[in-house]
Amino acid sequence: MTTPVQPSDFSIRWIDAQSIEDALGLIAPRWTTWSAQTLAQQGRPMRVGEIAAQLPFISETFVSKRLAQMHADGLVVRVGHHRGAPYQLSAFGDSLSSVHDAMSNWSQTHLPLGGMAGAERVENAVQRLYLRHSTAVIQLLDANGPMRFGHIAEETGLDNGYTRNRLNRLQADGLVARTGPRHGDPYVLTDAGRALGPVYGAVEYWSDPVSSWRNSAPPARVTTVTRTHTDVTPGADGIRTAAALRRSSAVLNALFSHAPQPQPQVPAAVTTRSASSRSR
Repeated sequence: MTTPVQPSDFSIRWIDAQSIEDALGLIAPRWTTWSAQTLAQQGRPMRVGEIAAQLPFISETFVSKRLAQMHADGLVVRVGHHRGAPYQLSAFGDSLSSVHDAMSNWSQTHLPLGGMAGAERVENAVQRLYLRHSTAVIQLLDANGPMRFGHIAEETGLDNGYTRNRLNRLQADGLVARTGPRHGDPYVLTDAGRALGPVYGAVEYWSDPVSSWRNSAPPARVTTVTRTHTDVTPGADGIRTAAALRRSSAVLNALFSHAPQPQPQVPAAVTTRSASSRSR
């Protein structure tokens, strides 16, 4: 009998990149994490106005729209059928606590953001990870080490313009760097990029706890990406169905604030002239 892989031991090369991005797409919209963590901390059904009162920096109208989308995605349910019925986390939304915790821990250790509320830190992390095909590029570099631009484009199946866009964004987000200042120098994962295994493990377990953890053996190789070049809005039905098989985990109540930790330094040889402006 094999021992199931735990999120902390999860390797980037084992993941299903598209499933990861589909799952991240559900929690990427701004204020989703804040809304989910407010409901988790209060531990009771709450009306829109009550949630908005806990988040005074967001308008009540926007909170209402965000909760409506979270309801459509299966992250929250309404308690009752009357107009203005309160919201509470679904089992699917409740189990997000493990994902939030993994992202917050990764961010504190590897991103030089200083003091920041835990929910804001999680949303910042999601914005660095959710864009379509970013995970495939990270997975490729993790499996192969330093790679030149042309090889990355060829192996991912993306055109040159899209590959350049994703590499520029990953550089700006501190996940990928150039190994030198010259044009054509290979790209490599930074320490932050290499440390994403537990984050991806938590996301994959949250979105599909049955198929993701059945075996401890990794796939034989990283599969070449052959997707379209258009950012696609992910569907939630498959993710919700799989996640319903899992009992919700205990809600973590301390995610709104975390003390910053010392940040490791990426070697200068790796980061030389690697920074690029952040764009999507």
